[in-house]
Amino acid sequence: MRRVMLTETSVLRTARRFDPLTTMTWRLELQGITKRYPAVVANDSVSLRVAPGQIHAVLGENGAGKSTLMKVIFGVVQPDAGRIRFNGEDVSMRSPHVARALGVAMVFQHFSLFDTLSVAENVWLGLPPGPSLAAVTRRIVQVAAGYGLDVAPDRRVHTLSVGERQRVEIIRALLTEPQLLILDEPTSVLAPQAIDTLFVTLRRLADTGCSILYISHKLDEIRALCHHCTVMRAGRVVGEVDPAMESNASLSRLMIGADITMPQRHARKPGEVALELDELSQPAADPFGVSLVEVSLKVRAGQILGIAGVSGNGQQELLSLLSGEDARPPLAGRVRLFGEELGASGPQARRHAGLRVIPEERLGRGTVPAMTLAENTLLTHADAPAVRKGWIRWGVVAAQARGIIERFGVRAAGPQAVAQSLSGGNLQKFIVGREIAGNPKVLAVAQPTWGVDVGASAQIRGELLALRDAGCALLVISEELDELFEICDRIAVIARGRLSPAVPTGQATVERIGQWMSGLWREGEASAALCETPAEGAHVEV
Repeated sequence: MRRVMLTETSVLRTARRFDPLTTMTWRLELQGITKRYPAVVANDSVSLRVAPGQIHAVLGENGAGKSTLMKVIFGVVQPDAGRIRFNGEDVSMRSPHVARALGVAMVFQHFSLFDTLSVAENVWLGLPPGPSLAAVTRRIVQVAAGYGLDVAPDRRVHTLSVGERQRVEIIRALLTEPQLLILDEPTSVLAPQAIDTLFVTLRRLADTGCSILYISHKLDEIRALCHHCTVMRAGRVVGEVDPAMESNASLSRLMIGADITMPQRHARKPGEVALELDELSQPAADPFGVSLVEVSLKVRAGQILGIAGVSGNGQQELLSLLSGEDARPPLAGRVRLFGEELGASGPQARRHAGLRVIPEERLGRGTVPAMTLAENTLLTHADAPAVRKGWIRWGVVAAQARGIIERFGVRAAGPQAVAQSLSGGNLQKFIVGREIAGNPKVLAVAQPTWGVDVGASAQIRGELLALRDAGCALLVISEELDELFEICDRIAVIARGRLSPAVPTGQATVERIGQWMSGLWREGEASAALCETPAEGAHVEV
């Protein structure tokens, strides 16, 4: 089985041992932190300690209370009970402004950026008054170059991919020179090379005495990077371990309380061509976008085609073109669904034809944040039985939303829960479940398990494989190479708006995919890939 995973040896080699007992004063101490909401106790008497220079992981499944705890530390949420000490002094984190003044910075899982402003303007607004916009712009360039975080200061945020926005958030936090840096799923949409660079950055920060609270569902990352790990379940601390001395299985058991069964992909013969792009070219819709150049691919019924690539190389443009969100007709080439050209048909017509799309951006594109889950269900299910003769049947809509919540184990108060009230992983499960409930013939999905815990990730991947086995054609765009190798029948790479040949997963290697991420593939290989026979699609086991 070819998997992109750190070995036990590499984990033990890269994780620097840390002894907090040599430290006189804790950077951060939480004692009995409790936060209650009407439907749930998010934090139930949580205590933890972080030493200067320590990289401290907080691990737990979706809805375990991790993000709420981080918001308490950063002053976004006020606890109902408990005590916070910072550098040995009792403090009251009344607001993020107070937290920043003390030296706390946070990178949220759901970004807090103004879409219509530039990168530099967003960073400038998040810094204390003093430096000019020009000075901040120069500093962004320096920090981005020093840490290998590729960001253009003059780009408008609405033109950035999710991965690029995450880089902006990280740079903004680094510019504050924090004593405590909180990172909530910082690598969820970063490519492997960018993750390696980020880890070098974080270790360098820790060496200077900066403490880091690190939330991630990627167990390999926690074992490789972090010195200590606090595990939470249902709002409580259930264990504290040295992650370098644990296995993925033991961390999973601590986090979920049970062993996880990973989905298995079995060989099957694919059917007819369901989705076809033929020499498709489309100029970027904005000056900072990526133009698609002669993109060709075929996805067959009962087949999963994975597309790897570094964020910002045309993934967002490709998905917009497939969904109908980009209403412009292609400059050149064709998009066919079961042999019929889609032309300039809009999103609703494409859904009726059997094509459904799950975008990478959960809040804003995947859901309307201030709307309920029932209302968000209606956005892509506005047909019978939910709508009859122009009338919305809200009881039916609520029942549909409730069915999605129950089937996919979404932790929410019910169909009337507001989308933005859910944790990132639970919202992702809801969006994936909503589109699967639409019985797609073709499903295009970007970052299907972004910010999702290991148990929910296994569930989502299992559902995608079940769709494939039922005859659905799937196009999976992901920066998680491990995910692509696990579920895909064939893998291609997108780089600078061009698409590589698609190769059977069993013939792919991490080295080859990594090379192609830089756009290094031969044109002859691309021609050969277009000549694939139906039998090539899924007869190779990973």
